[in-house]
Amino acid sequence: LLSLSIHLGRTKTSGADNDEVVYLSGRPVDALNAWLRAAKIDKGSVFRAIDRWGNVSRRPLDPKAINDILKQRAELAGLDPAEFSAHGLRSGYLTEAANRGIPLPEAMEQSRHRSVQQASQYYNHAQRRSGRASRLLDQER
Repeated sequence: LLSLSIHLGRTKTSGADNDEVVYLSGRPVDALNAWLRAAKIDKGSVFRAIDRWGNVSRRPLDPKAINDILKQRAELAGLDPAEFSAHGLRSGYLTEAANRGIPLPEAMEQSRHRSVQQASQYYNHAQRRSGRASRLLDQER
């Protein structure tokens, strides 16, 4: 299985001395490599603006632009853009990890959440919805 590490550098939640790293495996690696080839990116930010003529900027996308792009794509797909946000992708990742039984510390390593309390909220909702306690009344005696 193809694997790739992405060095995030300084992030909103990390200090200047920390080099945050996340890992991708499988099809996301293929998609990322295809984008890097097409955009001719060999260093720097992965997410960059593209002008109306198809020129890829050297500067990273503004964080607000990512949210705007996500909402625009949701609307194009016939979905309510108000129900989508860049933060929702990150929290949705943790919810899906919980639904798939991935241990919280492992998911937090990938999502780069610092607070166990915050990250565990997504897990608690998923576990309450699908856990054994929610099925207790369904079991016959």
